[in-house]
Amino acid sequence: MMKAVIFDIGAVLIRFEWRDFLHRLFGEKTGDAVYDATWGTEAWRQLDSDALPRDEILRLFTGNAPEYAAEITEAMRRVDECAEKQPYAIPWVDELKQMGLQVYYLSNYFPYLLWKKPQVLDFIPHMDGGVFSWQEKITKPDPEIFRRLLNRYGLAAEECVFVDDSPVNTAAAAALGMQAFQFVSYEEQHPEIMRFLSEHTKEIS
Repeated sequence: MMKAVIFDIGAVLIRFEWRDFLHRLFGEKTGDAVYDATWGTEAWRQLDSDALPRDEILRLFTGNAPEYAAEITEAMRRVDECAEKQPYAIPWVDELKQMGLQVYYLSNYFPYLLWKKPQVLDFIPHMDGGVFSWQEKITKPDPEIFRRLLNRYGLAAEECVFVDDSPVNTAAAAALGMQAFQFVSYEEQHPEIMRFLSEHTKEIS
């Protein structure tokens, strides 16, 4: 029986379309160059784990594409503009809570974005807790960050549903015994996940 749902945040409970944002700022060609110099790089993982100061992270990003240093600097200065609230976030969390489920977050997230735009995380007070990568100095898909969440809240992996847009992260969760769903869109995954939960959860009357 499922007892908890664990959400990724970026591209699940908030919009964070980095490539599209860069295209709007700089056009397709330059946007793609800035994207390749930042997203998915080792420096971005260092950003999410808060392992280095922001100016050092920026130095690593610009080192990946020195000819686009000005654009990379501008993009990172305005990174908060990329994050947007999803209107379904709070209603979905509340819907799960009304079923008697616990709801948590497990997110690769960096403190600058939290500081610049805290309002996009207004669903967090509706949840039972969670783990940010920057607090733990470790990022998904490392199994350790999943274990820390489970241990901190006394959760059993086999009683948890995990929702993340990354197939690498969902595979890591499944390997630990969670029921993992790769998120593509609310329209697709909400009915799929709620149907699964209705079959594997005893709703509180």
